[in-house]
Amino acid sequence: MSITLAIRPTIIDRVVPKGIATDLALMAAGTALTAVAAQLAIPAYPVPFTFQTLAVLLVGATLGSLRGALSMVLYAILGIAGLPVFAPKADGTHAVGLAAIVGPTFGFLLGFIVASAIIGFLAEREWSSNVFKMFASYAASSLVIYAFGIPVLANVAFAGNFVAAATYMAPFLIWDAVKAVIAAGLLPLAWRGVNAIKR
Repeated sequence: MSITLAIRPTIIDRVVPKGIATDLALMAAGTALTAVAAQLAIPAYPVPFTFQTLAVLLVGATLGSLRGALSMVLYAILGIAGLPVFAPKADGTHAVGLAAIVGPTFGFLLGFIVASAIIGFLAEREWSSNVFKMFASYAASSLVIYAFGIPVLANVAFAGNFVAAATYMAPFLIWDAVKAVIAAGLLPLAWRGVNAIKR
């Protein structure tokens, strides 16, 4: 019997061999994908527009709850340790170390970990194979990211004004809705392809 970090099978388990080495490679790939997506950014202060959330939740939905969350933990550790994996600031630099921890976007980083676990949990119950369930799981997980991110953003960048921070983030909801539609199309389509191959 192979050892694996997967709690319940997800789409990736249909196409790659199970095992701890595979899990570690998948988590590293999820971290790398998130880091690349973070660099595809439209600079804005204090929070840029990026493809990061799309990557975070696709990683969770593909890898499942535990591997998805651990992939985001690794992402956070690498960024805090000094690698330029986080979304660039308005001046093009990257927050690292203590600056990342006390910065306005740290709450979103914590939200990535929890949201990836949640969407992964739902994917383990085959929500990612259905367009409407995938959209719902993406939307719910996005709200979790906001739930962690906005309070920190408010305290760091808006002098504790939660309403001002939430108002600032309102345009991001449209951006996230677009990403939810993309995710709702990608994962079910991938499931259909995998099922067709495995028949």
